Amino acid sequence: MVTGQPAQLRPERRPTAGGLPPHDVSAEQAVIAALLLDPDAYPRVLPLLRPEDFFREQHGWCYEACVALADRAEPITLPTLAHELERAGRLDTIGGEPYLAELVGRHFTAAGVEAHARIVARDALYRRLIQVAGQIAQTAYEGGPDAGRVIAAAEGLLLGIRSTEGAGDFERLRDLLDQFLEDPGEDVEGELVGEVRAGFMDFDQLTGGFKRGDLVIVAARTGVGKSALLLNFARNAAVGQNGTVAVFALEMSAEQLAMRLLSAEADVDATRLRLGMHTEVEESRIMHAIGTLGEAAIFIDDSAVLSVPEIRAKSRRLQAEHGLDLVIVDYLQLLHSATGGGSENRASELGKITRSLKEMARELEVPVVAAAQLSRAVESRTPHIPMLSDLRESGSIEQDADIVTFIYREDVYRTAEEWQDAHPDQPGGQHPSGIAQLIVAKHRNGPTGTVSVRFLDRTASFQDLILREPPPEFE
Repeated sequence: MVTGQPAQLRPERRPTAGGLPPHDVSAEQAVIAALLLDPDAYPRVLPLLRPEDFFREQHGWCYEACVALADRAEPITLPTLAHELERAGRLDTIGGEPYLAELVGRHFTAAGVEAHARIVARDALYRRLIQVAGQIAQTAYEGGPDAGRVIAAAEGLLLGIRSTEGAGDFERLRDLLDQFLEDPGEDVEGELVGEVRAGFMDFDQLTGGFKRGDLVIVAARTGVGKSALLLNFARNAAVGQNGTVAVFALEMSAEQLAMRLLSAEADVDATRLRLGMHTEVEESRIMHAIGTLGEAAIFIDDSAVLSVPEIRAKSRRLQAEHGLDLVIVDYLQLLHSATGGGSENRASELGKITRSLKEMARELEVPVVAAAQLSRAVESRTPHIPMLSDLRESGSIEQDADIVTFIYREDVYRTAEEWQDAHPDQPGGQHPSGIAQLIVAKHRNGPTGTVSVRFLDRTASFQDLILREPPPEFE
């Protein structure tokens, strides 16, 4: 390892079998140089690489420092990178500023940065495979009477490699629906200006829509409909307003979200749609819904592990390529900080996450709508109407959010018989089945209040209480 003096920049390619593990130092150098040369290189590289993917430790340190700078929204330049490495006590070890300057001098362009990043990631994968192969061989040598256990252990090691691969990327809803329709139509660019309407009349009247730069929190207990409402927001912005929407789904797959959107748009029971048990009339509605959603500029990223810097980088790239009008994050508590939290408690980490989301909303000038999980405190009192103190780690969420909206459905908590007992004076004792309340508990730039909407359990979707016209039926 170089100490104090600039390393000699020489090509170092993947060796033949029996030498060092697969690596390409030249590609690693090209990636670091590109990050210093081009501000747009970072969002293109981030989904592909992690610091531990670099064979040379000093290159991994450089990349880790670049991630830290981007997380603080600071530019990645030679002086800022050198300063960040100096703070970590690593600048002299990598060869000092002369080594960084020599990198930039040799790679005077950022062209091909994604190809170079893929080479680094691929070699890192091969190195992990070699390591796991050794572990599998050792397990097999040790053997034992239970061959099934050995095979299961080997499979677990291989699956572990999959889980360490880089984060996924966006999949367009149109592509996810291609299995139903081969010609989904032409691309539609976003045309939204000003605020983004949520798509519910009373809610939009109360809030004035989602303002660009706002952080909007939608909170509820499990199973009440957070994901469904966020998908409604995405659909209403993309289909109803020709907007471009980024959906980051940390809990469900892109295919599951696509089926939910299709079920709601076609007004076909989600279970029957999944099993292919729809009627001919419903089939016509499904084809029409696929055509409508196929035109929608909804991009879904279902990476199971994401940090806000990764979301910011991906959103910035999507904005540059297609425009961007709305970012959906489902959900807040599944995000992690860029540093993984370390020894800090979860409340402190979540505070950094919500502040970073707010900064991202302002930087990209788009509303960011994130779902949040409520604590169990709401279950222990009657009535079960949520309040701001029910937000898990509520201090940071409440402080950073511009709008906090709760979803409350009394039919989740009371059966028809319990409702009748609690309201004996109401004629018929009508149970509020399918009625949901959207409670705007915080509104930085306007009034708070409560509006009612309809929840359709069979399609897991929301709509205005005034029913829309039924979908057209085709011969």
